[in-house]
Amino acid sequence: MNNKIIIVVKLLLLKMFLASSSTGQELISKEDLTYLQGLTESVIESSRIYPNQELVEPFGKNNTGGTLIRPGGLATYPAFWIRDYAMSLETGMVKVAEQQHMLLLTAKTQNDQTWITKGGSYVPYGAIADHIRVDDLNPIYFPGTYDNVEQGVEEFGRMPPYCDQFYFVGMAHYYWKTVKNINFLKQKINGLSLIDRLEIAFKVPPTRQNSELVYTTDLYRGKDFGFRDAIRITGDLSYASILKYRAALQLAELFDQFQNKEKAQSYRLIASKIKHVFASTFINSDGMVKASTLKSAQADVWGTALAIVENLIDADVAKRAAQHLAEAYSAGNLAYKGAIRHIIVGEDFNNNTAWEDAIVPKDEYQNGSYWYSPTGWVIYAIQLVDPSLASQLVKDYIAGLKETDYRKGEQFAGPLECFHPSGYNRGPVYMTSVSSPYIVLKTLTKKPKP
Repeated sequence: MNNKIIIVVKLLLLKMFLASSSTGQELISKEDLTYLQGLTESVIESSRIYPNQELVEPFGKNNTGGTLIRPGGLATYPAFWIRDYAMSLETGMVKVAEQQHMLLLTAKTQNDQTWITKGGSYVPYGAIADHIRVDDLNPIYFPGTYDNVEQGVEEFGRMPPYCDQFYFVGMAHYYWKTVKNINFLKQKINGLSLIDRLEIAFKVPPTRQNSELVYTTDLYRGKDFGFRDAIRITGDLSYASILKYRAALQLAELFDQFQNKEKAQSYRLIASKIKHVFASTFINSDGMVKASTLKSAQADVWGTALAIVENLIDADVAKRAAQHLAEAYSAGNLAYKGAIRHIIVGEDFNNNTAWEDAIVPKDEYQNGSYWYSPTGWVIYAIQLVDPSLASQLVKDYIAGLKETDYRKGEQFAGPLECFHPSGYNRGPVYMTSVSSPYIVLKTLTKKPKP
């Protein structure tokens, strides 16, 4: 009888523990999620450029014939950037007609002839623009300029960034999920069907022979991801390879819709090959993902968290990396006001720079300042090992947003693109500072409880 009582008590205690654990899994309160949703909607609306809308001088007006979404509101980045828009799609806040217009504009400006820029950089056939001018619809394939003639210098890469090709695939994939009809991919743009253009774009980022990982060298260097266009990173590239992995699975799904089993299988095989070698190529002893294998081959917070979100690394490795991120956050070396550094403080390349090779000073821009764009991914990672700590990061993030919320008046400019305790800041009313974390947090709140 006593043994039965003990068993019953143990079961009750276990039930209570599971119930409390389940409650602890609530990473964000309903009120905070509602606030974040409202701010995200406001920022995306502020980021819209309506047809014929005038931009700040000297950028003219929107002559593209449809609504565009730039990287932020106010005077932030007066052009259409592919990656920032694509990273915000899963908010569910972009209208169908807007999606169609921006997808087709991106396809129409895909490079149809390999050429070399005035500055000596190489624009391969099939490349997707880094950003597109809204007045004359000129595609700018390189960061750092709005000038169609002067674009493409060594500082910003000898090839266009490798991320935009994969984001182009993501745009089409999300549009298909929205309209639930595959026929739009048969539409011809400048003589090529949209599905053909997706495949061509997918093949633009280079690899080593007999490898599916995106690869670059100093001679042919392209940026792995536009959120570090001020950093020189070479070798096998983890971040671009994560994006390629996701795009391969998206293309496989699209070809499933066409009943093209051969092509669907070929893209799943590419994704499988990337996953097979990813850990052995990039994972360090802490479980962190290194940015590359040559220059700036450092533990990359953003890439690590995204690889966990995309389920590209095994659960045991993911938890080891998540534990490292949790410890860094607890020690005050990962985040500031809920924003995240590219490199954990204390893991900088040296005392003078966070990354091995950067074109901006330490603790500025992508070389050591703090960003909200990856906060959701880091929250996702940390909650795997410490939900309460992840919840605290959510609270820090929401408090940081409220502190600078641009809706409070002209003296406020948040959400900022990036900032640093030194007083450095950049980019008012920046879209992915709210859209990217919102996508993760709204998804996590819908996860079934254990």
